[in-house]
Amino acid sequence: MKKQNNLSRRQFVGNTAKALTGFMILPRFVLGGKSKAGISYIAPSDMISLGLIGGGKQGKILSNYFLKTEQIRFVALSEVYRAKAELTLSQIKDTYAKMPQLGKYSDIAVYNDFRELLSQKDVDAVVIATPDHWHAAMAVRAAEAGKDIYCEKPMALTVKEGRAMVNATRKYNRVFQTGSMQRSWNEFRQTAELIRNGYIGQIKSVKVNVGPPPKKYDLPAEPVPEGLDWTKWLGPNVEASVFNAELAPPTSKDVYPNWRNYREFGGGMVTDWGAHMFDIVQWALDMDHSGPVEVIAPDGGAHPSLTYRYANGITMTHEKWEWNNAIHFIGSEGELKVQRGKLETTPASLKDKVIGDTEKHVYRSTDHYKDFLDAMRKRSKPICDVEIGQRTATVCNIGNIAYRLNRKLEWDPVKEQFKNDAEANALLGRPMNNEWGIKI
Repeated sequence: MKKQNNLSRRQFVGNTAKALTGFMILPRFVLGGKSKAGISYIAPSDMISLGLIGGGKQGKILSNYFLKTEQIRFVALSEVYRAKAELTLSQIKDTYAKMPQLGKYSDIAVYNDFRELLSQKDVDAVVIATPDHWHAAMAVRAAEAGKDIYCEKPMALTVKEGRAMVNATRKYNRVFQTGSMQRSWNEFRQTAELIRNGYIGQIKSVKVNVGPPPKKYDLPAEPVPEGLDWTKWLGPNVEASVFNAELAPPTSKDVYPNWRNYREFGGGMVTDWGAHMFDIVQWALDMDHSGPVEVIAPDGGAHPSLTYRYANGITMTHEKWEWNNAIHFIGSEGELKVQRGKLETTPASLKDKVIGDTEKHVYRSTDHYKDFLDAMRKRSKPICDVEIGQRTATVCNIGNIAYRLNRKLEWDPVKEQFKNDAEANALLGRPMNNEWGIKI
């Protein structure tokens, strides 16, 4: 039963006057309205509190993108390399100084162990920006701790780790956004809608140029720098790989680290750029909940390039062509080429084709970070939900397995297993240590 409000008119007027008096001294963003950027002001009580796990180069980039939404505050940071934590904190402070609409900067708690960050009740969601070998172990624990998750792409190092991330997200009713932000960019949304609506006819083949697969780690040992907890950097990995600055460059070098080139930590460019470009192919072909049924390693004959085949007969090759980090769709009535900031079509008029209201449309997002925050508030699935992230990462990962075994593999996208191939199936997961590993 609704409780009756027994306030007298005098009490109501008095309380209202007090409230108005109080509001007069609060910052403008509490009163509503919009900032110079056209963003609606959000009261401090409605700001989303984020914990950043991984304060390296990508963590710095993501922290800036999220702050620019003017909807969040960072309350915690977990980083195993002290110098990088300090650099990220410094950048966040600078952002507050440059954007007074964000309010006053508050000190951010820093942890060497991300589990301490997850135990903080004021953390609503986490942004995972670590090397790939850590993603699943962190995301599963974050879901168990009741945190929503934004996780960098590629979502998972192995197929089984990705499925564990999906299962944990669903079990604990979390919102999960994979960092495949190209889905929130115009040229890629236009690509998906042109393909789905048949504007270049029936798709015959697709070429994806994203660079090579990974190799086994082979760098020489170097002294571990002061302030880096190398054991925690390795995390769930069973093999205690030696430190080399290519894996974790000093802050004096503003470069992306090369851990992604080694299979112990990443999947080479097949997963690094492939998680972007194979993702758009999956989206355009309406395969977000499925995938190829066959992957064939280059054989020097009928298949000069790694080749995927879908059940509907469409083939997709991983091969070099004129554009780097790009996709070439070949249809029965035309062609489409796309990369970041560039879209070309044959016929040329298709590039700016307005897709009609009654035609097929994909999920529309114009800001990947706001889309995640909106989904948190609505408790809905964002544009690149965990299942989508898993399916895209799977395309990348099974391609790497075919490269590694150097032969043809039959894939069951429903069971997420290779058909009659124990050797290939053994590579769908990996051993992890007892302290940091998860059940896969």
